[in-house]
Amino acid sequence: MDVGICEQHAVTFAAGLATEGYKPAVAIYSTFMQRAYDQIVHDVCLQNLNVNFFLDRGGLVGEDGATHHGAFDMSFLRHIPNLVVMAPKDEAELARMMVTAFDYDGPCSVRYPRGTGVGAKVSATPEIIAIGRGELMRDGEDALIITIGSRVYPAVEAAMELIEDGLRVAVFNARFVKPLPKEQLLELAGRFDRILLVEENALAGGFCSAVLELFTEQGVMDGKRIKQLGLPDEFVEHGSQKELRQMLGLDKDGIKRTLRKFYG
Repeated sequence: MDVGICEQHAVTFAAGLATEGYKPAVAIYSTFMQRAYDQIVHDVCLQNLNVNFFLDRGGLVGEDGATHHGAFDMSFLRHIPNLVVMAPKDEAELARMMVTAFDYDGPCSVRYPRGTGVGAKVSATPEIIAIGRGELMRDGEDALIITIGSRVYPAVEAAMELIEDGLRVAVFNARFVKPLPKEQLLELAGRFDRILLVEENALAGGFCSAVLELFTEQGVMDGKRIKQLGLPDEFVEHGSQKELRQMLGLDKDGIKRTLRKFYG
């Protein structure tokens, strides 16, 4: 049901439906979901209701400007109890996360970027993803990239091109901001001394922060060189997605530059 530009009402309306046995899907731009933060906390997550949030335009949106960048959802959602927070790397994984959300008993959030996907084939019967389980996209020995969502494929492309520099870089797609794939992340952290964390969300309190909190809590920071790439602590200006990602070092070439600095 379309309730118009009334995000708070949409979330509370969905909570009401969930109390009657429905599993509603609430589709709102990432940047406008901020308006319904109170309702997400008190009307949905506090009661652990089966409401699924699908956040379009997560990350940089381009020409719509500073008001429309989905810069903060990973940060303001991941600290809410009971909420599962996911971000897919492509169309096929988005379909899998959607069926995972509807299968899960409790609230879920799935954020995805503006624009076209990479062309991944979507299965007619998408498989459910194990909650809190990521995937190793490629293995390596020299450095590790831990990333999520729209930055997975640029990270893979950067790693493939760095082979020409003699660098063998592993890439891990975390899939989940919450719960993090803790066992996999800790196993990988034990193997690599140089780790690059990449997200298309504000670095303050976002995905990279969640991974660093895990590493600090588990005592795996000693001897590690860890860098972060993400959105800065400022409102990002107007520009195309390509231009902005290039400016902020979040494209393939920016990831390559950062990794090269690890090795001088």
